Amino acid sequence: MAQWTSAVGAAQLARLLTSQQDRPAGPGTRRPPAYRALADGIRLLVLEGRVPVAARLPAERELALALSVSRTTVAAAYEALRGEGFLESRRGAGSWTAVPAGNPLPARGLEPLPPEALGSIIDLGCAALPAPEPWLTRAVQGALEELPPYAHTHGDYPAGLPAMRAMIADRYTARGIPTMPEQIMVTTGAMGAIDAICHLFGGRGERIAVESPSYANILQLMREAGARLVPVAMAEGLTGWDMDRWRQVLRDAAPRIAYVVADFHNPTGALADEDQRRRLVDTARSAGTVLIADETMSELWLDPDLEMPRPVSAFDPAGSTVITVGSASKAFWAGMRIGWVRAAPDVIRSLVAARAYADLGTPVLEQLAVNWLFGTGGWEQAVEARRVQARENRDALVAAVRRELPGWEFEVPSGGLTLWVRTGGLSGSRLAEAGERVGVRVPSGPRFGVDGAFEGYVRLPFTVGGAVAEEAASRLAAAARLVESGVTGGAETARPFVA
Repeated sequence: MAQWTSAVGAAQLARLLTSQQDRPAGPGTRRPPAYRALADGIRLLVLEGRVPVAARLPAERELALALSVSRTTVAAAYEALRGEGFLESRRGAGSWTAVPAGNPLPARGLEPLPPEALGSIIDLGCAALPAPEPWLTRAVQGALEELPPYAHTHGDYPAGLPAMRAMIADRYTARGIPTMPEQIMVTTGAMGAIDAICHLFGGRGERIAVESPSYANILQLMREAGARLVPVAMAEGLTGWDMDRWRQVLRDAAPRIAYVVADFHNPTGALADEDQRRRLVDTARSAGTVLIADETMSELWLDPDLEMPRPVSAFDPAGSTVITVGSASKAFWAGMRIGWVRAAPDVIRSLVAARAYADLGTPVLEQLAVNWLFGTGGWEQAVEARRVQARENRDALVAAVRRELPGWEFEVPSGGLTLWVRTGGLSGSRLAEAGERVGVRVPSGPRFGVDGAFEGYVRLPFTVGGAVAEEAASRLAAAARLVESGVTGGAETARPFVA
């Protein structure tokens, strides 16, 4: 019986491998043999989760033709991978990817670093800040005081607590978008909201238009749901969306869903202006496309003089085209897994009905805690403290990266939590691997793209500041030197760092 559970075609694997090529070697730089470079490339794809474990690889002859190399080169690469534990083979069943015994399975998204590893590795993988205190503790205490009446019920509220739905609706109304509680469903984080929407409207094989780049975890969620992702390139820098490209994609591909982050886009930090928002909503309405507007970063403006544009939903107040997703996880704390959906009442009813087969409802205590924050002014105070912290971290990280890596290019966003960095021609995948060895964890650009795009980028979140930001930049510079020198072994190792 075959041990593989999926397959990677020769053309697809060739595209992924070609995308991770480094810049040309300088004088005196030794290049590894062709088979070694091929083996290293496949190993990187497995370690990053871009080729899953237990995926059947193409036959040697097929891959050789796709890469325009000899079959001997592919055979030697496969043999090297077998020797390292990254490939298993059986006569008649082919060869499939694996991980060596004792190695953790690679993640396909951006999972948080285990707390026990924080003493030796600086984590730039997860764009989340520590909880804001004392507001978290006060919110939980306030929730406990409100809990007794709910404790006498079954505790399942598939649409969310009535008080929470009314509070969220009032907040939208205060922003100039009249909203009824019937237009709100409370979810388990923004991921839970988008997962529910994709299952309702998407279905296996449906096209979903996504910004390119886009948020890695959402892209993976959609892939796992069987969606066919249609990338739409972002405009250069922080100018947001290219409306001509969006119009063409929505017209030609006719995707059922489009997913956008208009407010401090993850990962680029771009902020779409009002004209772009209006035109995209009009284009989606004309194409019959459901537009998911992710607002999880909308309150994280960092420049005090910034004038925020109106929300995407302001151009479709009834919610017939735009489904808005919000969350407490980015603006407040990732451990507060409370999200919400704003849509037309019939869409909300369909989402609630489908929820009976998913998670039944969102935890009551956490809803009460967020509702306490909304109702007491604690939310505004906590988010303002969050902005101050993120602004300080951003400025420290920008200064440190410019000093340590002057050849890297980026624009400084006016909000959000992420910096999108062009790495001077170096492979983001190889930088991520080298970073693990020198003690800094950074996600490579291809995690935020489709089919190997953005190999020359990394994403740096504003989660560290001060001396830790300086040390992180220093370790990134060390990782860059390893990649430039072509080192593939552990020439440098992580060293403990205490802030």
